[in-house]
Amino acid sequence: MAEQLSGKVAAITGAASGIGLECARTLLAEGAQVVLIDRAADRLEALCRELGPKAHPLVVDLLDGSQVDGIAARIEELAGPVDIFHANAGAYIGGPAAEGDPDAWDRMLNLNINAAFRSVRAVLPGMIQRRTGDVIFTSSVAGVVPVVWEPIYTASKFAVQAFLHATRRQVAPHGIRMGAVLPGPVVTALLDDWPKAKMEEALANGSLMQPKEVAEAVLFMLTRPRGVVIRDLVILPNSVDL
Repeated sequence: MAEQLSGKVAAITGAASGIGLECARTLLAEGAQVVLIDRAADRLEALCRELGPKAHPLVVDLLDGSQVDGIAARIEELAGPVDIFHANAGAYIGGPAAEGDPDAWDRMLNLNINAAFRSVRAVLPGMIQRRTGDVIFTSSVAGVVPVVWEPIYTASKFAVQAFLHATRRQVAPHGIRMGAVLPGPVVTALLDDWPKAKMEEALANGSLMQPKEVAEAVLFMLTRPRGVVIRDLVILPNSVDL
C-alpha cells in the first residue's frame, strides 16, 4: 500500500472508540504519526500499544478549556507540529424537545460545539504560521437536513457547519483546508441508547454504516491535491431516504 500520508502528523479527538479510532487506524496505515486524543487514559494507552510506535496517546478532557487551549503544544511534543486535525469527539441526544433534559442538552452542546470550536482555535495559529494544514470535522447529515427526532443534536451540527464554513473562508488564503464529513447513522457508542429491536432492524435492513466507511471518506478528503478542498462529504447508507 502506498503511504499517502507519510511524514504527516495527525491528531484526532474522541479517538478511543468508534469513528475516531477507525480514522486513527486508517491514517496510521497511510504512514501518518497519529495522536489519539480522549479522556479515557487507560484505554488510550492500551490502544496505542496495540497500534504501534506511530500512535501517541494524549489524555485531554475536552470540557476543560485550559486543557484544550494547550493541545497544539502537547501534540507537537509527542509527534511534531500538527498537519491534520480531526475534530471528531461528540455526543448524541435524541427525542422530543418538549420532553428533554436541558442539563443533558448543555453537556452535549458544550462538547459538540464549544469544545470542537475551541480545539480548532488552538491548532489554527500554528497552521497559519506554517501556511498549510487540514482541519476535518465529524459533522452529520443532521447538519444539513433537520432531523425531526433529534432537534438538539441537529442544532449542534448546524452550528458546526456554520463555524466550519465561515472559518474555512478565513483561513483558505493561508493554505489551510477545512471540511466536514457528514455521515448518516453509524454503528458507534452514540447509538447505545437505541432500543435493541431498533438496532437489530437497522442492521438487518442496511440503514447503518460502519466506522470504517467514514474513515475511508476522511482519507479521500485528505488525499486530494492541495488545490482542492472537499468542503462537505455526505455519506449515507443507500437505504436511507434523505
